[in-house]
Amino acid sequence: MLTITNYIKKYPSNPEPVLSIQQLNLNAGTYWIKGENGSGKTSLFKSIAGLIPFEGDIAVNDLHINRQRMAYTKVVNYAEAEPQYPVFLSGNDLIDFYKQTKGENFPTVLFDSFAVAKFMRQKTATYSSGMLKKLSLVLGFTGNPVLILLDEPLTALDVEAVEVLQSAILQYSSQGVSFLITSHQPLSNEVMKTATTLLLQEKTLLSQTT
Repeated sequence: MLTITNYIKKYPSNPEPVLSIQQLNLNAGTYWIKGENGSGKTSLFKSIAGLIPFEGDIAVNDLHINRQRMAYTKVVNYAEAEPQYPVFLSGNDLIDFYKQTKGENFPTVLFDSFAVAKFMRQKTATYSSGMLKKLSLVLGFTGNPVLILLDEPLTALDVEAVEVLQSAILQYSSQGVSFLITSHQPLSNEVMKTATTLLLQEKTLLSQTT
């Protein structure tokens, strides 16, 4: 499903790599990425999502981000830990854009359960952190993703929304969608039963824990 080869991520302010992965091959499934703050989890997710440059190659189902970018980004979705959107766009604007770029398949159950319809016409400048988070997650499930990246997905969610999200993860994973998840908050036992735990250690290696 996911293949990472000779991956190195550096930032101009620091000559040392933030993260370096020589070779990683993950089969389809759900993966919980563990690591301390600053270990490179978000940099890795943004690299896989195609949002920041990096050295090396990343492929999902043999679609290589550097060679088949449009096809690749259509099947890889990302919900950020602290989402930010252009303040002049409404939630509906963003949903329409994602449908055009990702595909018309829309997570209606998640949308309805989050009860976000009431503020979708408003500009995102008016959204609370919880509203932004729910919108980000709805967008993360839009289209026909092969892989969904969820960076701290439980942050800013109420208890009911957390249950809804974790049910959606289980539902989509049963349909063959893979997940990479980072979370400092505990995931449900049901999700963890299906998940493989991976460890980001010393900013240089992604290795499976025992």
